[in-house]
Amino acid sequence: MFAMDRAVPLWLRALAAALAGGLTPLAFAPFGLWPLALGAPALLWLCLREQSARRGAWLGWLFGLGFYGVGISWVYVSIHTYGNASAWLAGLLTAAFVAALALLGAAQGWMYGRLFGRGGGQWLGFVGLWLIWEWVRSWLLTGFPWLYLGYPLIDTPLALWAPVGGVWALSLIAVLLGTGLVQLLLARTTRNRVLTATLLSLPLAGIALLPLSWTQTSGAPLKVALVQGNIPQQMKWESGRLLDIISHYQQLSLQAGQVDLLIWPETAIPSTLYRAERQLTPFVEALARSGTGFISGLPSVVQDNTDPARSIYHNSLAILTPEPAVYHKQRLVPFGEYVPLESWLRGLIDFFNLPMSAFSLPQNEQQPLPFGPHRIAAAICYEIAYPELVRRSSLDSDLLLTVSNDTWFGRSIAPDQHLQIARMRALENGRWLIRATNNGISALVDSQGQIRAQAPRYQSAVLVDHVQGMRGLTPYQRSGVWPALLIAVLLCSLALLSRLRASRPNSQSASHTTSRINPRP
Repeated sequence: MFAMDRAVPLWLRALAAALAGGLTPLAFAPFGLWPLALGAPALLWLCLREQSARRGAWLGWLFGLGFYGVGISWVYVSIHTYGNASAWLAGLLTAAFVAALALLGAAQGWMYGRLFGRGGGQWLGFVGLWLIWEWVRSWLLTGFPWLYLGYPLIDTPLALWAPVGGVWALSLIAVLLGTGLVQLLLARTTRNRVLTATLLSLPLAGIALLPLSWTQTSGAPLKVALVQGNIPQQMKWESGRLLDIISHYQQLSLQAGQVDLLIWPETAIPSTLYRAERQLTPFVEALARSGTGFISGLPSVVQDNTDPARSIYHNSLAILTPEPAVYHKQRLVPFGEYVPLESWLRGLIDFFNLPMSAFSLPQNEQQPLPFGPHRIAAAICYEIAYPELVRRSSLDSDLLLTVSNDTWFGRSIAPDQHLQIARMRALENGRWLIRATNNGISALVDSQGQIRAQAPRYQSAVLVDHVQGMRGLTPYQRSGVWPALLIAVLLCSLALLSRLRASRPNSQSASHTTSRINPRP
């Protein structure tokens, strides 16, 4: 019933692989059908069983087409609505982007077919390779760490593993449980069934032994206010709108009353401080007199260390009171914040000329933002999706802060996915997380990854509540991705050994038969 043996035609396998890919994103926010995070990869494994490397690549690519075609369909909104590309051009560019990302699935499928396509222990190799390729996706060509399979498990009991091994551990567990349950049904011997069941029971039994929290509160709670301006993207970068936008944020801020920390989102000030200084100065001075800290996203300009005559721009987050400090974004979005192959592409179409698409990477190592006794680990927009980047910055901090302008994604599923990712960072690192956005979803998330307060989306709003600094380190903060990655390598090694062991009797039998037919003289 479950086995897809060689009699199953390739077209049916291809259809099943594409369907499995298309169903997987439904496990993520906003849909929340988390069992699909277990079942859909298991269906892909059934498609890949007993297939050659070439067929594995084809099936993996089709899975990737479904996975990214549904999961990042919001790219079309950014290109068409805000990049001023026609519907057909936006569709073509989105399809090209999806097809290119699907090549990662092709590489994964090819490697599975090459190493584990036939022989014993296939499912262990599939599980190990899945995690290895998620890790590769976090850094290859600057990385695309979106839609990791562990995210849907954040609202299940298995989430207790996140502070131990991060989203990486949850991804490993999701594929292990889903594929292992199918393997349990396919196993032909009692020994294999017992070994499989034992392996599946480990992450489940571990839940009962894990603590609910690895970190402890530190100091008094902070009263914070997040200002959600809801500025339309088409209006944001019009030079004549600058004073109106700043005035709008200032008027909203007055609704917050007296707070410890006031936060405006990514590029809430759509210009450098020099241009906005005249209007901002009285407001900033009033906040300083009241003892309120003020953080805002804005573009900043600095002198190039290698060429003093040249200025470079950063997407930044700055503390303007009480003591100025700045953080520059370390992971830039291709085409949105910089243009790859700029000399060739700049000017071809409007999409390659988006406002503020010429940012640079920081020239110096970035540190947490200091605020009184607190140190705040910052992440701007897309950066929150990089588990290792946030982990490293959280080591010397007691709060996490991420600001974003998700207006780029319209009313698509991207803002929900983005918030789910941010929640995982809070849980992994045992830190409260502050998330301020232009039009939603602004939220305060506790150290268990649970939303404590949330602003209504797609409207101007001010969210006021308390956050708590935390001290101590989770196991994931100490070790990062490496324990999960080592387990993945171990699973692949066991699969290879099982395959070698399964093939050895056949080789010995063939050798014995040959010796009988051709006896030595």
